[in-house]
Amino acid sequence: MNSSVVHFRHNMSGDHRQFSTVLGKEQNGVIQPILTDLYQITMAYAYWKSGKMNDVAVFDLYFRRNPFKGEFTVFAGLEECVKFIQNFKFTESDIKYLKSVLPTSVEEEFFEYLKELNTKTVTLFAIEEGTVVFPKIPLLTVKGPLPVVQLMETPLLNLVNYASLVATNGMRFRIAAGSESILLEFGLRRAQGPDGALSASRYCYLGGFDGTSNVLAGKLYGIPVRGTHAHAFITSFSGLSELHNRQLVRKGTDEMVDFIPLCQKWLKQLAPVLGFLDDQVSKSELAAFIAYATAFPDGFLALIDTYDVVRTGLPSFCTVAMALHECGYQPRGIRLDSGDLAYLSNLVRQSFEKVARSFNVPWFSSLTIVASNDINEDTIHSLNQQGHSINSFGIGTHLVTCQKQPALGGVYKLVEVNGKPRIKLSEDVEKVTIPGRKIAYRLFGHDGNALVDLMLKPDDEPPKSNERVLCRHPFIESKRAYVCPAKIERLHKVFIENGEVKQPLPTLTELRSKALCSLKSLRIDHRRALNPTPYKVSVSSNLYSFMHDLWLDNAPIGELS
Repeated sequence: MNSSVVHFRHNMSGDHRQFSTVLGKEQNGVIQPILTDLYQITMAYAYWKSGKMNDVAVFDLYFRRNPFKGEFTVFAGLEECVKFIQNFKFTESDIKYLKSVLPTSVEEEFFEYLKELNTKTVTLFAIEEGTVVFPKIPLLTVKGPLPVVQLMETPLLNLVNYASLVATNGMRFRIAAGSESILLEFGLRRAQGPDGALSASRYCYLGGFDGTSNVLAGKLYGIPVRGTHAHAFITSFSGLSELHNRQLVRKGTDEMVDFIPLCQKWLKQLAPVLGFLDDQVSKSELAAFIAYATAFPDGFLALIDTYDVVRTGLPSFCTVAMALHECGYQPRGIRLDSGDLAYLSNLVRQSFEKVARSFNVPWFSSLTIVASNDINEDTIHSLNQQGHSINSFGIGTHLVTCQKQPALGGVYKLVEVNGKPRIKLSEDVEKVTIPGRKIAYRLFGHDGNALVDLMLKPDDEPPKSNERVLCRHPFIESKRAYVCPAKIERLHKVFIENGEVKQPLPTLTELRSKALCSLKSLRIDHRRALNPTPYKVSVSSNLYSFMHDLWLDNAPIGELS
């Protein structure tokens, strides 16, 4: 978030408090300790009443399945988690409100305890934001006083779940569209509220998008903003007589050109080339294009499907584009928001190529063709199969609402208390936790691709390059393999310790580059949309034995009679 932008928190008593900064970055004022589920507060009270205030607990935040039936997830939201932990503090108005909702039997001393809470003894271990991650591997490990780190559960999950989900969705659109296409996020009007819209713009950009229509997101996060006009702009004009500004300065000179006759000239010249009837071209659409072109002669990109793409939209655009060219400007392209996008985009490209050949303007053949119209990931794959000439996509609803899967399903589980491991058992093996604090490593093959993620106990010897290590499936005894990695990357780093941030917080642009680079380390079969190969997540032999011994110790034994 831009450090020049100040966010305030508004609480019930009407007071405002600006949050402190973390490494020059302001915290979103909505993110605060009281943004939580009530049961976190009631558990904190029960811990306090039981004398467990100083118990040291370790929680893991992770997810159980990759979203969208894929085999990877892009980790996002870490920066906001760091700022939340650094600024964790209940205010007077928070305490006042909690007194009003908790039972009257809750002692005053508990509220004093809450008022004095801080995070100076909290340690945060995390994978770097923008890294491609996988199920069961902790994204965050939070260590500190039991009531304090318990109180962080809901806010941390809220910060990570949607951020990682929409960043992953963005990356899947990027894979579908290819590296050369321009991807623009147009989801503001369809997002789940203002904060959802801002988060979507921010994390779609991290996930590989090139820009957003969201002006506030551009201001806050430095995301490139893009946009031209809507159908309403076209239909607001009824004819050329409405154009009061007829003049356009010839680029690089002081000469004023009467732009309307110039456009009328090009309309007649283009008719035989493109095969349209100049008297059937909508004069209201032509007037709108002229008005927009005179306002933005260096950025003219027109929406051409208001009436009819072939008979009036495309001819009107080419007319105004060539008139701009004669005045020294170069138009940008067109946008299609309806119809058969594959067919129309190819037709438009062929028309651009005709104009380029007929009037010796080679650049005209490569003008941008933007497609919108409720596009989803499957739409892009279908367009690729059909063959199209689109080089930019504007994507909104399906991107920001994640219609294929509305939630990531991240969880926050207790794995250790006072140095003693804790395990949660379940008849559903997927829900059994991996106990104790863990350190994860990524092992790479000689081709540079990631082979497997390996979790170890902190006292296990780390894996070494070019030395064989046994990797075991966490739950299936027969699934195991030796791996001889060419390169090893430690995934978990200390981000907060003794009240200080220990790692730099990269810019959003740096995170975007990291995410794209991290994705490239996966084999293509892990990335593909249809039936991707599962990526291997494993544990060391020592952790496997430790975990299963603890499992047996905690599982009650039944009796048959």
